[in-house]
Amino acid sequence: MGVRKKEMADRIKAEKKQTAFAKLNDCPTSPRKMRLVADLIRGKKVEMALAILKFNSREASRRLEKLLLSAIANWEAKNEDASIEDADLFVKEIRVDGGTMLKRLQTAPQGRAHRIRKRSNHVTLVLGAHNQTQTESV
Repeated sequence: MGVRKKEMADRIKAEKKQTAFAKLNDCPTSPRKMRLVADLIRGKKVEMALAILKFNSREASRRLEKLLLSAIANWEAKNEDASIEDADLFVKEIRVDGGTMLKRLQTAPQGRAHRIRKRSNHVTLVLGAHNQTQTESV
């Protein structure tokens, strides 16, 4: 392996070590309702995001709180020697995509039937850590 290629590989490896992600698949909530809560924590620091989710009354906030705790645990597993307080973690990216849809029929008047679509979603949460070099250059 060449010198430049090795340096690039090492830099990419170091960047990946500063990020952690968690996924929640087939959550039985509509994506629209989940996005309302996800928009509240996008770009926030981890402590602030946990506080927002803890005191939010929506059902989706409970699921996202659990997902955020899982992402924090994943970051800790990658960086065993570092502490969370020093890392300055924040929600780098949160994405809510539509999942599978269960189609059901509900009876309607005069012999008709209405289709009920029970939606689900997939949530991907990415945590990032501010590097010391980034904060010094800003």
